[in-house]
Amino acid sequence: MRAGIVFAALALAAATAWAQPAIAPFSSARPGAQLPEGWNERHARGAPPPRASLADDGGTTVLELDSDAAAGAIVHAASIDPTATPVLAWRWKVDRVVARGNLEAREGDDFAARVYVFFDLPLEALPFAARWKVRLARLIYGDSVPAAALCYVWDNSHPPGTTAWNAYTDRVRMVVLQSGDASAGRWVEERRDVASDFRAAFGAQWSGPTPRVSGIGAGSDTDQTGEHVVARFGDFRFEAAR
Repeated sequence: MRAGIVFAALALAAATAWAQPAIAPFSSARPGAQLPEGWNERHARGAPPPRASLADDGGTTVLELDSDAAAGAIVHAASIDPTATPVLAWRWKVDRVVARGNLEAREGDDFAARVYVFFDLPLEALPFAARWKVRLARLIYGDSVPAAALCYVWDNSHPPGTTAWNAYTDRVRMVVLQSGDASAGRWVEERRDVASDFRAAFGAQWSGPTPRVSGIGAGSDTDQTGEHVVARFGDFRFEAAR
């Protein structure tokens, strides 16, 4: 994705006024209807957005992102206390992976499916250089540019559990949950303790309680490789740890 996290930060800034304590479910809407209230479409600069729609899948309405040399996401601003409900649960499905993607390089920063989690990390928690990077971004794009985010991805080759900084920014920690085409074409259930993942990624910079989750995003991007993939997402929900 050419713009890395920038498009998602812009989307979150635009949606902040409608922050909700829960994530609006896709299953509450009819296939073909508008996105449920709270979800907003955004795309990366220099690339068309994936086609976002609500589709029927086995009798349940889900989000579909059809990405043909495109990049973007839909985002939902929120205000979630991860000390109370640290687990983000969802399901997703892709028809294929991005064959020429490369987690480690900007020119390969494409994934069949992504899920972002944004955190309201206090700016003063960051090292000096990182603070100024975020301040500059906020000066240009608005005060809601997040200082920390996780990005869960469906990768093409790296084994599940692989983590790395985003090729564009060290404010986004990439976490591979699924990899390859072995599971393509079927739903995969996910449960991630975002508080634990936040501490693993940003704990050296922030020793306080896990910051509130300020939003999430569901995306798909193929602008770097020019490929075509279709991703589907079920409802997102935050839950207490079991």
